[in-house]
Amino acid sequence: MTIVRRPSPLGEFMTLRQAMDRFFDDDMFRPLRWTSRAYEGPGLPLDVTTTPDELVVQASLPGVKPEDVEITVENGTLTISGRTAEETRSEEGSYLVQEIRRGTFSRSVTLPNGLEPEAATATFEHGMLKLRIPKAEQVKPRQIRISAVTDANATPRAEVPAQAPKA
Repeated sequence: MTIVRRPSPLGEFMTLRQAMDRFFDDDMFRPLRWTSRAYEGPGLPLDVTTTPDELVVQASLPGVKPEDVEITVENGTLTISGRTAEETRSEEGSYLVQEIRRGTFSRSVTLPNGLEPEAATATFEHGMLKLRIPKAEQVKPRQIRISAVTDANATPRAEVPAQAPKA
């Protein structure tokens, strides 16, 4: 017996969920595009990782000069802000597509407790900012060594108080 599958005539229609996703993906609903000079939030991509000794924050800042970036830590909040090159206007023609963000940027992240931000170091190489914030000594994981008992067959003995000498 042969089974023949025919495509559904309704298969070409979008589901309501797909239609709503497309609707809200439209540029009209992206407030980041409304402001051409400034943007906030996820416009500055970050990677935040932790090791036993430090917290490492990496930020992708292509085309930004290190002297145009400011890093602050205040009340447990890390803020990376700065400024990109201003837009150059061409006297001839107009944009068909304009996606490069220009102007100011800022991104804030709440840091976990137990860090020493005053000992932090930052490097900037090939458009990548790497910030290393060491952990305080009291929050670093510690290894506790186990000492072996010398006599494995030893039985616990009750302490007998010493007798006082008789007079």
